[in-house]
Amino acid sequence: MKPPSMPEVTPDDPRTVSRKDDHIRINLEKDVQFRGLTTGLERYRFQHTALPELNLADVSIATRLFNKTLAAPILISSMTGGTPRAHQINRTLALGAQAAGVAMGLGSMRAAIERPDTAHTFQVRAEAPDVLLFANLGAVQLNYGYTAEQCRRAVAVAGADALILHFNALQEAVQPEGNTNFAGLLKKVEAVCQSLAAENILVVAKEVGWGFSKDDCRRLAEAGISAIDVAGAGGTSWSQVEMHRTQNASNARVAAAFVSWGISTVEAILNAREAAPQLPVIASGGLRDGIDIAKCLALGAVMGGMAGPFLKAADQSVEAVVETVHELSREIRIALFAAACKDIATLQSKPVLVVS
Repeated sequence: MKPPSMPEVTPDDPRTVSRKDDHIRINLEKDVQFRGLTTGLERYRFQHTALPELNLADVSIATRLFNKTLAAPILISSMTGGTPRAHQINRTLALGAQAAGVAMGLGSMRAAIERPDTAHTFQVRAEAPDVLLFANLGAVQLNYGYTAEQCRRAVAVAGADALILHFNALQEAVQPEGNTNFAGLLKKVEAVCQSLAAENILVVAKEVGWGFSKDDCRRLAEAGISAIDVAGAGGTSWSQVEMHRTQNASNARVAAAFVSWGISTVEAILNAREAAPQLPVIASGGLRDGIDIAKCLALGAVMGGMAGPFLKAADQSVEAVVETVHELSREIRIALFAAACKDIATLQSKPVLVVS
């Protein structure tokens, strides 16, 4: 079957401009958290060590992914792009990521592909020449006319180190204008991974807040994905975001019904570690502090990603972004110290978590 053609998009199209700014506004102003479903991290606590036999100054939280060394295992998760406000946010985040030595993901770059005049809103490599930077496209767009060529273009536009393909089936389903044809998508993901691998471009599979099942992780690994960002449930609920965005009462009620839907962040991490143990796992979805990140590292993740706290910081200043990273880094380092772990490898080599 021939895939639907790529939709025409004009510079004033509300699907790419108004929606992006709506998402920023709603995340800053509204309560869009899950109800009745948590990350699962609250069930774990660290076994405290009163005699760590370590100097805190010697504890290292540096990590390495995709041939880049990070000062801390922190990812400023994918958020936005495509509008003037989004451009300023991305620039602020990039400057903060560069200063603090952490990774950064860009928001969906569909706008940059379909409206080249918006490409500059994703171009932050000049502000962040050394960071691990991820380009980002919705995987479902492979069923709407996109091929490996658009994926290459997104990476090139951003000057990125790798590509995120994000999977947001539920979000698309509750958007009246959503792209909901996910049929046969896995084979197209596999084709993209094979094509990009020939150019040493790595692909990361990312959920947007509902987590991956074991079967999801297994199939994605077999398709050639190089890492998994689990983006589990328990943080921002994008069905709640869409509930606030819609002007239609029926659509709002449908979106609101999914406020407790998803796979918790902890469960999603464990799913990925069991089903695809060879792949690096990025933990995200409702992480609130450095202790949450440290718990995810102990469960087998290579880093923890956050969006909300960094969006709020970027709305203030570069300095606020850097301060957020430094606070998280200090919390991670102290957690390792108090668990008698000199580095992340040690943290992952011994039982440090207790189930409450």
